[in-house]
Amino acid sequence: MNNNLEVIANTLLDMSKKAGAEAAEVIGLEKKSLNVDVLNGMLEGVERSEAIEFGLRVILEGRQACLSSSDVRDESLAKMVMRSLSMAREAPVDKDIVLARNDQLVSAQDLEALDLIDTEVMVEADYLKKWAIEAEAEARKVKGVTQVQGSSASVGIIKSHLAFSNGFSQGYSRSGVNISCVSISGQGNKMERDYASESRVYISDLPSPSSIGQLSGERAAARYGAQKPPTGNYPVVYDERVASSLVGHLISAINGATIVRGSSWLVKSLGEEIFPKNISIIECPLKARCSGSRPFDAEGLKTNTKNIINNGILETWLLDLSSSKNLSLQSTGNAVRTVSSPPSPGISNISFIGGSKSKDDLLKEMGTGLLVTSMIGLTLNQITGDYSRGASGYWVENGELKYPVNECTIAGNLKEMLKTIIPANDAKRHLSFSVPSLLVQGLKIAGK
Repeated sequence: MNNNLEVIANTLLDMSKKAGAEAAEVIGLEKKSLNVDVLNGMLEGVERSEAIEFGLRVILEGRQACLSSSDVRDESLAKMVMRSLSMAREAPVDKDIVLARNDQLVSAQDLEALDLIDTEVMVEADYLKKWAIEAEAEARKVKGVTQVQGSSASVGIIKSHLAFSNGFSQGYSRSGVNISCVSISGQGNKMERDYASESRVYISDLPSPSSIGQLSGERAAARYGAQKPPTGNYPVVYDERVASSLVGHLISAINGATIVRGSSWLVKSLGEEIFPKNISIIECPLKARCSGSRPFDAEGLKTNTKNIINNGILETWLLDLSSSKNLSLQSTGNAVRTVSSPPSPGISNISFIGGSKSKDDLLKEMGTGLLVTSMIGLTLNQITGDYSRGASGYWVENGELKYPVNECTIAGNLKEMLKTIIPANDAKRHLSFSVPSLLVQGLKIAGK
C-alpha cells in the first residue's frame, strides 16, 4: 500500500462508497518526531517516533460511526470500512449530523502564506543533545540553583489530510521545535521548582538554548523561601505565562456545543459587554508561522479572522455545522476533530488586544496583592462561572515584589472577573494564545 495520505484517504472513500455508505469523511495524520532528554550533562533518553493514523467517519440512514486505525494495508482498510458501517447500523439516528455543501467548502488556499513548515527542522539527535546540554549548563550557573531536574529538546513534523466523499480533498503540513529546562532551588522539603520552555515553527526563530536555561534557573532561584500569602480579598496579576488560562475559560464557555446544551455561564451573553470597552479578542487562524494556524477547518470550511470580543462585547459563538444548525446560525469555520471522533467546535489562534501598560505598571497599579506565575488544579462551575484554583507566584506590596508564595488558592466568579480586567502589553505574538499579563480586581486569596 502507498503510504501517501491522499492516496489512502481516497482508497477509504472508494471502499466506503462501494460498501453502501451514503457519505464518508477521512482524516489522515502522519507524524515524525525526535526528542532528546539530558541530565547532568549526559544523555538521558532519545525517543524517535514515526506514525501514520487514519480516522473514518461513515454516515448511513441518519446514523454515523467513527473508527480509527494505524494499519494501512488494503485488507485492514477494508475491515475498517465494514466495521464502521456495522457500527453505524447499530447507532441511534442522529438529527444533528450536518455535512458541508459544496458551495461552503474552501476552494482556494495559500498554504505558503501561512509558512508552517521548516524543511530544515528534522535535525539529528546530536544537535538536540547539544541544545539540551547547553540549556542545562546555563541553568546550573545561576546562583541559588541546586539542581536541574532535566533539560530536553525536540523537533517534529505533522502532515494532515482531509477528504470527503463529495470531492473535497486538501492537506497541509506543520513543523515544530521545542527546548525546555526545569530547575530547582533549595534542599529537602524547601525545594522550589520552575521552568522555561520555548517552541517555534522554525528553528531559526527559536531563542538560544543558553537563554532558555538561564531563564529557567533565574525563575527557580527567585522562588527560594516561598511561603503562604495572607488570606483576604486582594487584586491579582496573572503573569503572561498563565494569563491565557482565563481566555481559555472564555473560549470553553462560548463553544457552540456548550451553548446548545445550555451549560455555559455565558449562555445569555451574546451581544453583551462582558469585558471593559478597550478590550478585543480576535481569532487569527491565518497567522503566519504560528502553530495553531490552519487554512480550513475540520469540515472543509474556509477559516477567517474574526472578532470574538469587540470593544468588550461578545460578538460570536464558536460554531461547527452541527451546533450552528441547532442555533439557527451559520458555521463560523471552527470545526476541529480527532481521528476517532466527529467534528466539534474548537479554536485556532487568539490575540488579546487592548493593553498599553507594562507588567510593572500593572503591579504598581495593583499596589498590594498577588502575582500568579503558576497554577494547579481547577474547580469551575460551568453554569455560574464560580472559579477556584491553586496558585503560586509572588506577594506584592507597594507595587514591588516582596517574597515568593506557594500553597494558596485564588477564587472568584469569572463573569465578574472579566469585567475588571486590565491588560498589559507583554503578549508574545508568536504564541497560538497571545495573551498579555492581566490584572483582575477583588479575588479571594486563601493562604496563611
